[in-house]
Amino acid sequence: MDQKTPRDQFLFANARVARRWRKLLDERLNDLGVTQARWSTMVCLQRSGGLTQRELTHLMAVENPTLVRLLDSLEEQGLIERRPNMRDRRTKLLYLTNAGERFMSTLNERASVLRHEMLKDIENTDLEVALRVLERVMENSANLKNI
Repeated sequence: MDQKTPRDQFLFANARVARRWRKLLDERLNDLGVTQARWSTMVCLQRSGGLTQRELTHLMAVENPTLVRLLDSLEEQGLIERRPNMRDRRTKLLYLTNAGERFMSTLNERASVLRHEMLKDIENTDLEVALRVLERVMENSANLKNI
């Protein structure tokens, strides 16, 4: 079987880009004591504040124990808070604090610079196609079971 077809290379190449993004962003946020995982969590809360832990776990595609440790750490730093959920008292809603919002402006600026550097000379139309393909791959994988 030829390992050079686009179908053979696509997911591997996507994983390589994701690893490179994480590594470079970790390096650029290191002096602030933040990793790409922390930043991604805070981005989700910034964009969609008021999420339950379960919703955030699903959105980020991570395991619950991993997220719990991360959330506990962010809460200890005063960057997020858990508020009562009036619709379901068994759960809490997650929000960035004011300090978290302020901190995000610095983090987002650094991420934006890196994103610009990584996507340099790539047309928006090409990015739109790539996004549609990745969304379709996610849809296709949504109902697949682990073996």
